[in-house]
Amino acid sequence: MTGQELLDSLGKVLGPKLQAKSEFRGETTYTIAASDLREIAKLCRDDLSFDYLVDITSIDNAGEEPRFEIVYELYSMTLAVHLRLKLKIGESEESDTISDIWPTANWHEREIYDMMGIKFKNHPDLRRILMWDGYPFFPLRKEFPLEGLPSEMPDVAFTRSAPLEGGPFVTQPSTAITKFREPRAHPPEV
Repeated sequence: MTGQELLDSLGKVLGPKLQAKSEFRGETTYTIAASDLREIAKLCRDDLSFDYLVDITSIDNAGEEPRFEIVYELYSMTLAVHLRLKLKIGESEESDTISDIWPTANWHEREIYDMMGIKFKNHPDLRRILMWDGYPFFPLRKEFPLEGLPSEMPDVAFTRSAPLEGGPFVTQPSTAITKFREPRAHPPEV
């Protein structure tokens, strides 16, 4: 089966579950309903050999309803075919987790939760991954200002200032050639 035959069969199998299909530069994108995500993800993995979840991203369409889009990038290693699945959810809605279908989704979903505030139902460990626990904002939302927002920083965020000189990988001014000035560990001279 060729890659195009695979994508055509996916379109036929899913038929009424697909809200839209688009193709651009050889990549196929299907827009699906959020309620169909798990069923379609299992079908893609088990029956259509999309064995690699490349990435999950999210888009904030502030001012539109539903506000968020979640984009799943899938790849079939055996057929070298790329597939993109998109779904839209509202600000107060939760999406289903697919971390049990593709384990790598665990960290992608945690990052989306941390940066956008989108929650994933039945996620095994949905907690912040980049910002500290208790941080009240979601930095990738459109209303978040570029300069950031003031917040109470917990004492555990910083221990002490990091030294800027004298470390093992810090370059020193010298007339030596680049090979010897580069930040690298040098073997001890015998």
